[in-house]
Amino acid sequence: MKTKNIIYYLAGLLLFSSCDDMFEPAKENTRQLETLVQESDYIHGLLIYAYNRLPYSTRTKTDVATDDAVTNKSDDQTFSNMATGTWTADNNPMTQWDACKDGIQYVNLFLKYVDQVNWAQSAKSKQQMFIDRMRGEALGLRAIFYYHLIQAHGGYTNEGELLGVPLLTEPEDGSSDYNQPRASFEACVRQIFADCDAAAELLPDQYKDLNDVEEITKNKQKYLDLGVQLSGYNLVFGDMAKNLVSGKVVQAVKAQTALLAASPAYRAQSGVSSEEAAKICAEVLKNVEFDENGNHWYNDKERLKSSKTIIPEIVWREDYVSADASQEDENFPPSLHGKGKVNPTQSLVDAFPMANGYPINYADKSKSGYDATDPYANRDPRLADDIIYNGVQFKNVEIITGTYASQTPNVLNDNIDPNGQDGRTRTGYYLKKLLREDAGKTASSTTSTNQPHIFPRIRYTELWLAYAETANDAWGPTSDGGTGIGTAKDIIQKIRKRGGVGTFDADGNYTGDPYLDECANDNTGAKMRDLIRNERRIELCFENKRFWDLRRWELNTSNPADGIQISKNDDGTLTYTPLPTVEMRKYEPYQNFGPIPNTEVLRWSNLKQNKGW
Repeated sequence: MKTKNIIYYLAGLLLFSSCDDMFEPAKENTRQLETLVQESDYIHGLLIYAYNRLPYSTRTKTDVATDDAVTNKSDDQTFSNMATGTWTADNNPMTQWDACKDGIQYVNLFLKYVDQVNWAQSAKSKQQMFIDRMRGEALGLRAIFYYHLIQAHGGYTNEGELLGVPLLTEPEDGSSDYNQPRASFEACVRQIFADCDAAAELLPDQYKDLNDVEEITKNKQKYLDLGVQLSGYNLVFGDMAKNLVSGKVVQAVKAQTALLAASPAYRAQSGVSSEEAAKICAEVLKNVEFDENGNHWYNDKERLKSSKTIIPEIVWREDYVSADASQEDENFPPSLHGKGKVNPTQSLVDAFPMANGYPINYADKSKSGYDATDPYANRDPRLADDIIYNGVQFKNVEIITGTYASQTPNVLNDNIDPNGQDGRTRTGYYLKKLLREDAGKTASSTTSTNQPHIFPRIRYTELWLAYAETANDAWGPTSDGGTGIGTAKDIIQKIRKRGGVGTFDADGNYTGDPYLDECANDNTGAKMRDLIRNERRIELCFENKRFWDLRRWELNTSNPADGIQISKNDDGTLTYTPLPTVEMRKYEPYQNFGPIPNTEVLRWSNLKQNKGW
C-alpha cells in the first residue's frame, strides 16, 4: 500500500530536514511532525502534496473509450485498448486508487496538525482565518478524493452489497491496521457530504479582495471579535487565493456526488433519492447567473486576455496558461500540421438535433427537415462549434474528409483513413471543441501560434444539467420542487436556446422549442429524461464525462465507434456511406463498476472485490 511509502518518505524528510548543516548536525537529530508545528511552510507542504494528487484530466482522454470518439494515435492507445477488451483489475487506466488514497493520507495528516501551527506571527484574526481556510481546503480535498474513488471503484460485491472504499478520517502510521474493509457506498457518500458541508462553513464562495470587512459572508462575527483588518482578510481570502478549493467548489463536489448516488446504477443502496440530489444541486446554483456565453469559454478571446478575468461559466479551473498550442497541435487536421488525435464518431454527430430542435431521426421528417443527402444542413449550431466535418472552412482552409480529397486540386489530405495514418481521421470527423482557431499552425506555416487557454475542472453547465436530471426524476419536467431554481424544462430551454436551438423569427428573436414542449408534456418524464441525457452528451462532449455517464445510467457501453465515408459521384453529388464499426467496444456488464486493484485485494483479506473482476 502506497500509504506506507508516504509514511516512510515523510520520516526520511523529517530526518533530513533536521540537520542544520550536513557536517554539523543539530543537537536533536530526530524531529517528528509534532515538533514542526511552528514551521508553517513544512506543514503547508502536506496540503500542497494533496493538491498535487488531484484526479482531474482537463484534456480529452476517456471519450476515446466510448461511443463518442476514437483516437488515431498509435503511440497513445491506453484507453482504446481498454475499450477493446484489455481492461482488467491489474490493468486499469481508470484507476484512482493510489493517487486519491495518497491525497487522503496527506489531508488527514494536515488536519491533525493545522490547529497547532503558527500561521501568522501577529494578528489573532489572521491566525484563525488561515486555520479556517486551510482546514476548509483540506476537508474539500478529502471530499474530492473520495468522490473520485467511489466513482471509479464503488460497486456491487458477489453478495449484492454496494460498497465504496475504506473510509479513513485519521492519518495512518507505522502501527496502523491497513487491513481495512470497504465501507458501504452510502457511508462514503455521507462522509463526502459531511466534509463538503464542513468545508463550506469555513470557506467563502469565491476568493476575492473585499473593499470593507462588512462584506465578509462567512464567520464575520468571529473575525470581527478577533479584530480583523481588511488587509488581513484579503491576504487570506482575497485574490491571491484564487484557484484554491472554495465554498462553491465544495458545493459543486457535493452536487456531483449526489448526482452519482441518485443515478440508476447506485440509487437502490446509496441512500440518496432524486429529490435530495435535486435539492443539493439547487443549493450550489442559488444566486448563480446563467452564462449566455458559457459554451464558448475556450475561445472567448476577450475573457481569456487576462488571468484575472472571471469567467462566469467556470466554477474551478487549472492555472491560467498564457501561451499554449499543445491541444491544437495534437488535434488540428493534417492540412494544418496537426496530428488529428481525437476523432468524433458518427453517433455523436447524430446526437446533435436539427436547428429547430427536432432529432434527426424524428418520425415526422416534415417537422425535423433532416435530409440524409445533405446531413449537415440546418443542424444545431453546436455541431459546427464542436466538430469539424466535411467541407467546412477552418483557419481559412477547406477541410475535406471525403475520399475524394486526394483527387481535388489544392486540397490537402485530410481525407478519412481507417488506420489514421499521417494524422488523418478514422471516422470522417476532427475535433474542434476546446481548440482556439487562432492558435496552432496554419497551412502556410509550420510554427505554432500560442494563445491563452483556461482548462476547467468543474463548469456550471455540468451542474445545471445535474439539477435538470435530478429534478426531472424527482418532480417531472415542469415542477421545481420548491427550489426556486426553475424546472427541468426551464434549464434545458436555457441551454438549448444559448446554443441556437429552437425556432426564431426573421429578426432572430427566440420564439420557442416545439420538441422541448413535446418532451415536457410527457408526464412520465421519460422523454425529458432522454432529452436531458442527450443534452448532457452534447454540452459536455470531449470533457471526460461520457464514460462515467453511460455507466451510472446503466446504458449499453459496447456500442461500437462509428463513422462516415463520403465519396463524390460523377455528377458532383456526394454519397454518404455509414461505417458502423470503426472500432469495436468490448465491455462486459459487470464493467459498469470499476475494480479494486487486484494487488490490493490479494494483499488485504478484508478488501472485497467487485463482482465479475
